[in-house]
Amino acid sequence: MSVESSSYRIATLVAAALLGCQAHSQPAGLLSPGAKPPDLSGVDQSGQMHHLSESNGHFTVVYFYPKDDTPGCTKEACAFRDVWNKYRDAHIQLYGVSVDDQGSHASFAQKYSLPFPIIVDKDTQWVKGFGVPLKMGVATRVSFLLSPDGRVNKVYPNVDPGTHASLVLQDVSSQSR
Repeated sequence: MSVESSSYRIATLVAAALLGCQAHSQPAGLLSPGAKPPDLSGVDQSGQMHHLSESNGHFTVVYFYPKDDTPGCTKEACAFRDVWNKYRDAHIQLYGVSVDDQGSHASFAQKYSLPFPIIVDKDTQWVKGFGVPLKMGVATRVSFLLSPDGRVNKVYPNVDPGTHASLVLQDVSSQSR
């Protein structure tokens, strides 16, 4: 690994750690409730193509995170993993999204037994489509709950990585009654 790529990796890890620990107000530019995101597509950690529109008819969670295998991002991914069966049983589609490459996503998913798609967003099309800010080249931590009609139902800009997955599940349950 070159000194330049090593320095970049260190900088992105520091940025990811800082972003994971900060509380933010909702950044300007994020899609707001009622907005319809573009029909985005992307490859996941296994090389499978996913289209956002394929999840229409179901609640969908799109969660953006800074960096694979960092403390806050791992905590959040594992929290989603730990309630995965409840998401699956409720027919809730879940996509994790970061700008990391497929190899990084594959290692992250394998290491922590993540059963849901993690979208590769190297070209930042998902980030731009949802209006998610980039800081030091990584996405900020923010999630979107999409209604079955494909529109933004709720935005979660102040995510607690350890409890977020359960909170979203409660929100879906309260709307499904």
